[in-house]
Amino acid sequence: FQTSGSTGQAKWIALRKEALLLSARAVNTWLDVDAGSVWGLALPIGHVGGFGVVARSYVAGCGFSEYEGKWDAVRFAEWMESKAVTHVSLVPTQVHDLLAAGLKGGPSLRAVVVGGGRLANKVGQVARDAGWPVLASFGMTEACSQVATQRMDSLDRLYADCPLELLPIWDLEQTEEGLLRLRGETLFAGTVEGGKYHVREGEWFTTSDRVAVSGRAIVPLGRADTMVKVMGELVDVEAVERHFMEVAAGRVPEGGFAVVALPDGRREHELVGVFEGEEVAICVEDYNRQVPGVERIERWCVVAVFPRAELGKIRKGELREEVIDRS
Repeated sequence: FQTSGSTGQAKWIALRKEALLLSARAVNTWLDVDAGSVWGLALPIGHVGGFGVVARSYVAGCGFSEYEGKWDAVRFAEWMESKAVTHVSLVPTQVHDLLAAGLKGGPSLRAVVVGGGRLANKVGQVARDAGWPVLASFGMTEACSQVATQRMDSLDRLYADCPLELLPIWDLEQTEEGLLRLRGETLFAGTVEGGKYHVREGEWFTTSDRVAVSGRAIVPLGRADTMVKVMGELVDVEAVERHFMEVAAGRVPEGGFAVVALPDGRREHELVGVFEGEEVAICVEDYNRQVPGVERIERWCVVAVFPRAELGKIRKGELREEVIDRS
């Protein structure tokens, strides 16, 4: 499977069939999937999150249905109800589309696993109130999809996107730098880069994800490669984006804003805001009044369309180059 390549060059991850099936069994157990369940596929099968859905229905011997055609929230909701789907995996953008269309979850639906990005607490609770039983998850291609996911009994409480409990198939460690390390039978076998296959070495895999750890629960803190120095202080670009979207809620569409960090001779890095389609300058002003100087957005620009991966993630490397070309 190819990684999203959101921050750099994409690469291919080799996964063993046995690892995919073991991951599928673990996820099914975690989500109370049985022979009477129906897994719905609404993600590309060429992505590990989509392929994982097929594997889960196979090992459970349960129902399976694939949503076909271009994504359309209304048609998706109709398909879910007509097929009596009980379990489905979605990305945050799809959840936002369902809520924006005022759609309700059907009576058969038991779990909506949200991966590929964080679903804000306010949005997650709105989704649950609308009958979409969203469960936050954290995963990666190198791990055959899910690493940590909320339990089914969390649906009885208010939605919170973290902490997330590790599935039993995983052992974890934390490096001195705060990076998550994983060990388990569902880790990838190797990678293909530059036309050459490289076997994974050792039991443990050190990810690029910063986490806080409490027992077997983690709080994702963003990727190490999103940290930059501004005037001698480390700033998390992803955290800046999340804070900006909280300030701009209702004024900037979800996924319609990004931040890129460009080298700057005086400040080390300059934070540049990028709007998709239309700028909302007043939001930048409101945001800058609430944050310390090192986290302020120094300037902003507009692009017609963000370069995105198949599941909607913004390709930050390509966006950064586009912003540089405009400078």
